[in-house]
Amino acid sequence: MSESRHILRGCSSPRAKALFAGLAVLLVMVLGIAIAAQVRGTDSGDNLDSARPADLLAVLDNLNRREASLRQEISALQQTLDSLEGSGSAAALDEARARLTALSIQVGTVGAVGPGVVVRIDDPERKVTADVLLALFQELRGAGAEALEFGGALGDRVRIGVDTWVSGSPGSIVLDGRAQAAPYVVTAIGDAPTLAAALNIPGGVADTVSRSGGKLAIEQSREVTVTALRELKPHTYSQPGN
Repeated sequence: MSESRHILRGCSSPRAKALFAGLAVLLVMVLGIAIAAQVRGTDSGDNLDSARPADLLAVLDNLNRREASLRQEISALQQTLDSLEGSGSAAALDEARARLTALSIQVGTVGAVGPGVVVRIDDPERKVTADVLLALFQELRGAGAEALEFGGALGDRVRIGVDTWVSGSPGSIVLDGRAQAAPYVVTAIGDAPTLAAALNIPGGVADTVSRSGGKLAIEQSREVTVTALRELKPHTYSQPGN
């Protein structure tokens, strides 16, 4: 998996340099694996050869929009760095810290709490596929979920990240290399009504689960908690630039 490296210029203080080094690592994590995660997730289910042209266009559009968004984040970070180097203001440091927190939540290295939904999928006939879970994660993300956590009957909770992958056969799902069993429970932080509406779109995840003999239940809440964390993967080739 290829990774790109955002080059940092020299900062005005060791404290600022350490802060922006952390920001750069998080940005590289997100930008470097987002496209690979999308392709890997797609390969775990529907084959691109059999996908409809409209579906392929949707995947491509999603990748392009994701990459553009992350590049905007990098550009904004560079502007903040330039501002800090010029003035050394506390306001710039506060802004950088806030962005670091947001990115940490996005890549899953810190816990999170906020409004959201808890989605439970029961699969008594063992027909819910890995595709369904992947679609669930994607629809929640598309609806604005800022943090996702997965839990199954085996009790192993997993933080859903940009490099999460799902595979296996119905009744024997594997998530990020860990075996899972129904009922599946997904906790998502975001605007609860919007997240619930996204899953209930006709022909969407809820309908797919129902057609498989399963049941999808959505509980909206003013406060849900995501505690599972993801570890930052070490870089093999890239090193911070000066």
